[in-house]
Order: sequence, then structure tokens, then C-alpha cells
Amino acid sequence: MQPTDVANPDYFHRVIDCQYACPAHTNVPEYIRLIAQGRFTEAYLVNRETNVFPGILGRTCDRPCEPACRRTRVDGKPVAICRLKRVAADNRDDVTPFLPQAPAEKNGKKIALIGAGPASLTVANDLMPLGYQVTVFEKLSRPGGLMRVNIPAFRLPEQVLDEEIGYIVDMGVDVRYNTPVDSLKALLETAEYDAVFIGSGAPKGKELDLPGRHDSDQVFIGIEWLSSIHFGHVDTVGKSVLIIGVGNTAMDCCRSAKRLGATDVKVIARRTRKYFKASPWELEDAEEEAVEILENLQPLRFIVEDGTLTGIEFERFRSTEVDGTLKQESIGREVIPCDTVILAIGQDNSFPFIERNIGLEFGKWDMPVVDRTTHMSTRPGVFFGGDAAFGPANIIWAVEHGHQAAISIHNYCQGVAITERPPRGVVLASTKMGLHEWAYSNNYNPVKRQKMVHVEMPLRFSNMTIEVEKGFTPEQTKAEVERCLNCDVQTHFTAKACIECDACIDICPVDCLTIAPNGDEGELRERLTAPASNLDQALYVSSALKQTGRVMVKDENVCVHCGLCAERCPTYAWDMRKSVVNIPAAGQPVTVALA
Repeated sequence: MQPTDVANPDYFHRVIDCQYACPAHTNVPEYIRLIAQGRFTEAYLVNRETNVFPGILGRTCDRPCEPACRRTRVDGKPVAICRLKRVAADNRDDVTPFLPQAPAEKNGKKIALIGAGPASLTVANDLMPLGYQVTVFEKLSRPGGLMRVNIPAFRLPEQVLDEEIGYIVDMGVDVRYNTPVDSLKALLETAEYDAVFIGSGAPKGKELDLPGRHDSDQVFIGIEWLSSIHFGHVDTVGKSVLIIGVGNTAMDCCRSAKRLGATDVKVIARRTRKYFKASPWELEDAEEEAVEILENLQPLRFIVEDGTLTGIEFERFRSTEVDGTLKQESIGREVIPCDTVILAIGQDNSFPFIERNIGLEFGKWDMPVVDRTTHMSTRPGVFFGGDAAFGPANIIWAVEHGHQAAISIHNYCQGVAITERPPRGVVLASTKMGLHEWAYSNNYNPVKRQKMVHVEMPLRFSNMTIEVEKGFTPEQTKAEVERCLNCDVQTHFTAKACIECDACIDICPVDCLTIAPNGDEGELRERLTAPASNLDQALYVSSALKQTGRVMVKDENVCVHCGLCAERCPTYAWDMRKSVVNIPAAGQPVTVALA
């Protein structure tokens, strides 16, 4: 194998599993260390550099970072990354002096954004400081999109939304509320805007066209029903409620039904729990509130008597796993009584405002054809992001789409090829402070993952706006930050200083180091102290060592960044160096520095 190029930003980025897994690539270890030091404002600002909405996402993120967390390989439970994000947001000081500002002198370019959801707001956040004049067309009376109308206030308080959206809008964004765009063609023909970004989301809930569906007024579409609750159009529900579907929207619906007075709430799933789309913590919170989740049921017909919904007839299955594939056998039918049904089986995109004769192609599922890197459609100057680009996902993906679209829009308006993406950079700096002292906490702490404290059960049902999660206490925060393994503090090796004494190999607690003759990757992986079986992470391979010509090999997959190799090494061939991977935004320079 060739020596590993540690100057390549992607190498160390891949080692920081949480940051790599985050769509926006937030510097997770850095903000956790800042929280550990009580520097909440700095931690919030590190978050905001990439995810834009730390307080919002600290409550609602789908947490793709946590399954990737290296801590799961130690004790099975990831660091509570999302909830620590909220700690920084809840305890920060005033951050307005440190936020980006729009210059008084504009650059002469005007951008139109359709929809005031997370993707569009991120585009505005990135373009306003560059001097663009940004106009947002929003059909509702307030900004936020699905964050405001589809996520209940007991999960995401309105104050948090207003503050973080306000940081963007207050830069001088021209937001035109109650102003839907009815014709993209007409908007483009005005020639007023140099580029258009469409972030209109996936606003159409999927239907369930079964017998009896339209014979009662007590069958609702989930996302529309949640919006109606938000706007005060719905304030009651039947006592017995069935939720069809088992995604996060279904969890919001069933918990909302409990707060509107339902006493018997059941969530119906077609398959087994392993295949549920809802996040595990959402399922846990629903079950804590006495929501019953039923598996292996498929609705067949709505039972309506004299205009009154009385139940649903289901087909019941027996499920078994065969070679990793779910096999289902029908074992009969069952009627479950109910007063109200909420359909939460997915969302579809809807583009009635986009004409099909303006050079903007549509493809599968009547979705616009959008480049996944540049986010531009087949019509130059028209960009998409968020759910409107590639279908329903989550807020953090919408944010990342916004960042990438902003880069493309900036390039497009400045006459630069939109395919030209700013390169990432990396900064490496030693954390050594003394013979056995490092500028990070490298002692393994066996403390268990902290459990979120919730508002007492009777109180949480008394008001739709009472936030259920209280946030971590200072004691919980102190314990949780110590669970982070500081995966951005890298083991940096200098081959010419190595004397092949094996001290680092002897002391490594996870057997991730080996000095061995070089070879092809496949067979080299088998010859390591502990065979390296995870092909998703690269091996570190040094240049030839001067004593024997062998190479130092490290399995990055199992390293816990404890620093014992660097402490034990008598020649300082090993060092613990903090890596900062610079994720460039529109118009930002890239820092590339190795120390």
C-alpha cells in the first residue's frame, strides 16, 4: 500500500465519524469540548457555522451523527450529540454581535427564494453577507415552513424558531408573507432576479384510497392535520384515534392527539419495528405517553355507519426474517374500532406553480431533474433544495442543500462554473502540553449515556405548547461531555522518528497498531494485530521505517484516540494533533495548514 496522504482533508474528516455522518459536517467534537469548558456561546457559534439552526436541531434533528459515533463501539451507546447541541443553544449569551452581517453596499445581484423553510433560509444566510439582495416568497404569514407548522410546539417552542430564523431575516432579507408564487414562468419573465431557488418542501400528504375513505369527515391527512392544529383550526379529536403510518410525522400526530383529549391512541404499522421509519427516541416518547404501537397490520377499508366512522378493517400478518428479508404471511382479518383516523404514510412533492414548458425537466415521480452536486435544474439559474429537490428527508439535509445551492448561485451570478466547488481544507495542531499532558480530556470515562428528563405526565397534556424535554441539567451535561472520545484529535505519526521499539503497540488498549511488512490491502488487513474488517474506513499506512523497511499500520476504525501511544513513544514519533476540517461556504476562503 502507498503511504497515507494525511494532508488530504478527506482522510481525517472520515476518521471523525460524527462529523462525517452529519450532512452539514458540523464540528461535533469541538463544540462538545467548548461545552465542557462552559463556553456555551462559542459552542453555539461553532454549531451555527454549518447547521444554521442549533437550537431547532438540538430538539428535532434526526441525528445521523449518533449511529456513527465511535462511542457505540465501546459501550453500545452514542454520545448524546443532539442534546448537547441544545445545551449550547439554551445556555448561550447574546450571539448577535458575532453573527454575519449584510454589507450596506450590495453587489447588484438579486435572488428570489420560493418558500421560507430551512433550505431557503440557509441560502439567505449564506448569500446576504456577500451583498446579494434576497427576496423570499412565502405563502404563509410566518417563516419556518415545516419547522413551524408540522413540528408540534411541545417538541419545538415557537420562541426558539423565532430567534434563530430572526438571525437570518434580520440581516435585511425581504420576506413577502402571504405571497405564494402561482407561476414560476411569470416570475422568471419579470427578469428581476438573477437566480431563483425553490425550497417549497414536500407539502402534500399521501392518501389512502380505500373503501369508505371519503364517507366520513373524521379521516385526516397527517401533515395537514398538524398544520390545522398549529393555526388553531383543530382543537378537538375523537376519544379513540388510529394513526396509520409509523414515521416521525405519525409520532407527532399520535402525541398531539393525546393532548387534544384522545384517551385511546394506536399507531398502526404494516411491518415490524425493525423497519419503522420513526426515530427510536420518538417511538420511546410516544410509548411513554401510553400510545400503543401495533405491528403487522394493513388497512383494507374504513367502516362508516350512517356517516359516522366506527373503525377500520385490517389484514393481519405473521412476520418472519428469512436471510435478512422480511417475509409476511396473511393470517386473517381484524376490525379495530375508532372515532378518528390520521393518515401519516408519507409526503409527496407538489409543483402546481411550475409550468412544464419553461425548459425545466421533470422525471421520475414528477420530480424536477436536479443535479445532486450543484442543485441546479435543467433550466440555468433555477435551483432546488430541501424536500423540493429530492423528496422528503429532514431539516439537516435541507440545511446542507441550502449551503451547496448558495455556492452554486454565487458561482452562477459571478460567472464562475457552478461545477467548480471550493475545496475543503484541514488544519493540524499539536495538543501536547507536557510530558503526559494534553489539551483535551483523554481519560476514558465509563459513565453511561444520560437520560433526558421529561415534564411530568399530567402537566405535559395540559397545554399543547409545554415543551416535554427539559434539557440536560448541569450535572448531566458534565457527565455526557466526558463520554466524547475526541475523534478529531488524531494520532499523527512521523515515520523517520520511529525506532520500531513496539512500545506503542504494547500499550494500545484496542490493538489498532501493527508494524508489519507492506503488502496489498486485503492481505495486510488480515496480518494486523487485530484483523481490520471494516472496509468503510481506511487503514493508516506510513512510509517505510528506516530500521527494517516495514510500515506502521493503524486501523482507524477501532482507535479510541486515548493518546497512550504518544505518551509511551520515547522518540515522539507519535503526537496527538487536533484536526479542523474546513467546510467552505459560498464566497469563503479555505484554510489549508499542516503543523
